[in-house]
This record gives sequence, C-alpha cells and structure tokens, in this order.
Amino acid sequence: MLQRTLAKSINVTGVGLHSGERVALTLHPAAENGGIAFRRTDLDGKQGEIIRLSPYLINDTRLSSTVVTEDGVRVGTIEHIMSALSAYGVDNCLIELNAPEIPIMDGSSLPFIYLLQDAGIIDQKAQKRFLKILKPVEIKETGKWVRFTPYDGFKVTLTIEFDHPVFNRSAPTFEIDFAGKSYIDEIARARTFGFMREVELMRAHNLGLGGNLSNAIVIDDTDVLNPEGLRYPDEFVRHKIFGRHRRLIHRRPPDYRCISKAINQAMPSTTLCCARFLADESCYEWVEFPNDADLPSAFSRAAQRRLMYRLNGKGRLKRNNLFQTAFRLASNLNHILSTIPLQKPKWHSAESRRPLHAHRIPSLPE
Repeated sequence: MLQRTLAKSINVTGVGLHSGERVALTLHPAAENGGIAFRRTDLDGKQGEIIRLSPYLINDTRLSSTVVTEDGVRVGTIEHIMSALSAYGVDNCLIELNAPEIPIMDGSSLPFIYLLQDAGIIDQKAQKRFLKILKPVEIKETGKWVRFTPYDGFKVTLTIEFDHPVFNRSAPTFEIDFAGKSYIDEIARARTFGFMREVELMRAHNLGLGGNLSNAIVIDDTDVLNPEGLRYPDEFVRHKIFGRHRRLIHRRPPDYRCISKAINQAMPSTTLCCARFLADESCYEWVEFPNDADLPSAFSRAAQRRLMYRLNGKGRLKRNNLFQTAFRLASNLNHILSTIPLQKPKWHSAESRRPLHAHRIPSLPE
C-alpha cells in the first residue's frame, strides 16, 4: 500500500475553542516520508519553523491534545483534524495556522473530512509502513487503564464513566472494528462536550473562550442544553473513540498504522501508553504491504471506499457530495457564532425536556 498526501492545498477559517481567536488554517501536500507537520505562520525565526509530529511532543492533554516544542511553541486541539487525516490514510501533510490552536469548527471531525474531500487524496510512490503489535501492552492509572493487544486489523473498545444523569441514560461503552464500519457514519459526527458548571472556571483561566452551542455539547446538572440534542444516542463515548483513533494511528513520521485491538477504560493516558509501547521494540515490528491484497481488511481499498461513500436504498455505494460553498460560509460564520455566550436557553425547562433517544440525529449530506 502506497503513502498518501493531498492532491492540492486547501484552506478554511474557524475559531479556536480555548483561545477564542480567529484561525486561518491551510493544509498542504507534503513529500513522501515527511509525515504530519505543523507550522505557525504567526511566529518568526526558530519558532516559525516546521514542527514534525511526534508522540513525545504531546505535552499537554488536560483539555485537548497539544503539541509543545522545546521552544515553547504550541499547537493545540489537534485531535479532530488528526482523526480525519488518519481516517483518510493521509501519511504526509503540512498544516499551517496563524494561531495557537486548530479551529474547533462544529466540535467534530466531520468538517475536516469535508475539507479533505475537497482537496482530494492521491497516492505517492513510497510504501506506507504499518506498526504491528506483537504482544499486549497495558498502562494503569487510578480508576483507568489502556491496553493494546495483537489483532489483524484495527478495533477499538472504549468505556467512559461520569456520575451524571445524562451519562446514566447513555451507553458507557462503544466498540468499533474499522474493517466493517464507516468512520463517517459511526464516529466523525460526534462532538466534543463539556459541563456548564465548568464554563465560568475555564473562562476565568482564559480557556473555552471560543466555545458555544454551535461547536460543543453543553450539559447542565440534568440535561443537554443544545436545542438539537445529540447526533447519536451515545455521542459522548463515540467522541472519545475518535480521540483514541487519532492517538493510536498517527504517532511519528513517517506515518504508520497500528494493526491492533485497543481497549480503553474511562480517560486513560493513551499518549503515555503509546510512548511506552514505542520504547520497547519487542512489542512491535514494522511491516509493509506492497500487494494490497495482503492488507488487513480495516486498511483495504474497500474500507477506504466505505469512508467516502455510503449505501443507497438499493445497496449500491453512493458518493457523499461536498457542498463546498455552504461549508466555506459555515466555517466563516463560526467566528460570528463564537460571540454568543454559553448560557441556559430560555426554552429549556423541565416540561420541555425530551429523552435523549428522542433527539433527531442529522443525516449525512447525500
């Protein structure tokens, strides 16, 4: 299987979730074996140099995954765009931005999927490398753990635990085998979430300044505040899955894929587990698949087609059309929407609440 990059450069504008700053983001094609890299265009000199992604640069995971270099350069909230790049099998890409964090868009990875569809993906000449897990690796912390086990493909099981009425009504565990499931249908639309009681504290520390009901699920003491409800009945755990999806796949240049089964409990340090895993060379080996027929089904061409297409009523594959103009307008409007304060809507009352399963789940664009 060959490495992949973008067919052309593509740009979008959005708002940083924590900084509240307007962010101009551009994705560029990159040379073979270049991996995923970032460059802050708002910085000069050494701080403005290209940052090649490595697991050892993920130094801040308190509220998002943040790259922090030795010179103090930060690139935050990378998990959504990294998940989309991973889903598309993009090995080489230069990401330029003029702010300290990737724009939050609608709080999911779906806008970045649309962006990649617009740019197009092309094969390169070099072979893609896969990391094959040879023996189980486990990390335990207080009340949480993460484990990698050998598996012929890519499968993730995740459990989250929150003592809250909303989570008591939602399934705490989700499992997906990417050999037979569509990333777009099952994972990409899941949004980030937070609690209303934490908003004022976060903003007092200059965090969450760009957050609003258009780019996050906000939860009060008993219910979801977003008028449209949830996109999935178990959207919370699905969102955490794609955070794991990103960490387990893009670890260091050149890109590789984990042929593994990963099981997560609560909110473990997946980054720590990956770093420890890479430090022990007896746990894995590097493999290539010059013949696509030898690929595990999770990484096959058929799996990639499932990403870009969905079945129509007759069982045939139908392409997901990109409404490019509408998407660009929506991304620019995101900056305007960021000025709307997070507060409990007037419509929200005990009488007007609906059960989670009654909330409409929007469909993908046809």
